[in-house]
Parts: sequence; structure tokens; C-alpha cells
Amino acid sequence: MAELEVVELRAAETYPLRFAVLRAGTPSDVVTFDGDEGDGTVHLGVRRGDEIVAVSTWIPNPRDGEPAVQLRGMATAQDHQGQGLGTLLLEAGCERARAIAPLVWARARDTALDFYLRHGFSVDGPGFVDATTALPHHIIVRRLGS
Repeated sequence: MAELEVVELRAAETYPLRFAVLRAGTPSDVVTFDGDEGDGTVHLGVRRGDEIVAVSTWIPNPRDGEPAVQLRGMATAQDHQGQGLGTLLLEAGCERARAIAPLVWARARDTALDFYLRHGFSVDGPGFVDATTALPHHIIVRRLGS
């Protein structure tokens, strides 16, 4: 099996997995995000051989007036889920975010909450239904140590 490598991507390189994983079964096919091309935005992927098998986007975006980085578009290819790729990607992104802000936050699907809670995030506020996906979500936050 090919080695795993965390790599920086262009926004467009995240779109196929965003579509396949994050838009399946939803009323939306939109895979672009506000901030995708913004200053300081970083797109990370996990490459296995020639294939990108997981993606995430990290956008500088304050939370409640505090410097923060927003995690968006975290997705792992269906046939690679449960192999630790999400953890690898999440920790690589948090490590980069730590250099610019003390906090990472996201609008997490309720189906992914357990994953984020296992990785140091906490729920911040009541749940809501996301207008784009029509799925239940919660805001999650993680304080980054120095």
C-alpha cells in the first residue's frame, strides 16, 4: 500500500471529494466556500500514491471576536474512512493553525460530532439545521495549546 503524505492543495483540488462526500444525499451540489481563495487560507489533503483521499480547508475567521481558524470541508473518501486519515489531516491542520490563532472552530455535522469530541473539540451552543445541506449541525471549538 502506498505511503500517506499530508500535502497542500489548491482549492479546486478539494472539490471532487467535497462533492462526493459532503454533498451526497443533500439538496446542494455547491463545493466552493467563501474564503477558499482568501489570504491565509490553506487547503490540506492526504495523498496516497497519486490519489487525494482526504481533504480539509483552514480559513482564518474570527469566532466571537477572537482570532481563530475555521475548519471547513473535512472529507475522507468513502473507501478510506476509518483508517485514521481524518485524524492525520485534523492534527496537521491544527498544528498549522496554532501558528496564527489560539482557536479552531467548525460547523460540524452531528454525524461527525463523536470524531471531533475525541480530538479535543467541544460543542459550543445549540444545534441547528444547515441551510446548504439540510442536515443537523453544531458549532464545535478546540483551544490550541502553545
